[in-house]
Amino acid sequence: MLDQNDLLAFEENLPFWNKLNAEEREILEQGTIRFTHAKGTIVHEDRHKCTGLLLVVSGQLRIYIISETGKEITLYRLFERDVCVLSASCMIRNISFDVHIQAEKETTMLRITTESYQQVGLLNTDVKDFTNELVSSRFSDVMWVVEQVVFMSFDRRLAIHLLERAAIAGSDSFAITHEAIARDLGSAREVVTRMLSRFQEDQLVRLSRGGITLVDRTGLYDLT
Repeated sequence: MLDQNDLLAFEENLPFWNKLNAEEREILEQGTIRFTHAKGTIVHEDRHKCTGLLLVVSGQLRIYIISETGKEITLYRLFERDVCVLSASCMIRNISFDVHIQAEKETTMLRITTESYQQVGLLNTDVKDFTNELVSSRFSDVMWVVEQVVFMSFDRRLAIHLLERAAIAGSDSFAITHEAIARDLGSAREVVTRMLSRFQEDQLVRLSRGGITLVDRTGLYDLT
């Protein structure tokens, strides 16, 4: 059973909500469940299993893919009030890869079942328009990652990643391991360690056990 806060989340984060009639809203409400996942939980990992549309109420999700050799690479992250559509990939034509979703913090979300969402989408074109816009936005994020992997040097990719991590943490100092960076960038831990050591020698960052401090933001930006 959804409460008033859940309905407010729909109103504030689903642009089509106020354009739905009472019947359409009822379908979505009846097809929505609130979930809370512990840190580290795999929320979705198989494109053949439609998890549904996810609205993040609180917490943080990491969306990533895994190569045939077992390497992970992060596509993007979702935060409070973000909506995830790739978890409902069965609604999207020509998706031929498995997207994995993991809770990086304890995360509470509203999950709209695929059946309910598709049913309302057939009744209201505003839902379909929102879905298309969301898919386009997420694929732009994916293509940005592909562009980095294919065309950018590793020092540039690492500099971009460290600046993004600092923005997420809201501080120049943040906890992170070399393994986590390697996982995000689809690289080997040894490669990350060597480049971070070089960054430290160039006085761009300061390394500590389990953490990094950005010392020269301007220098990092120059690399990007």
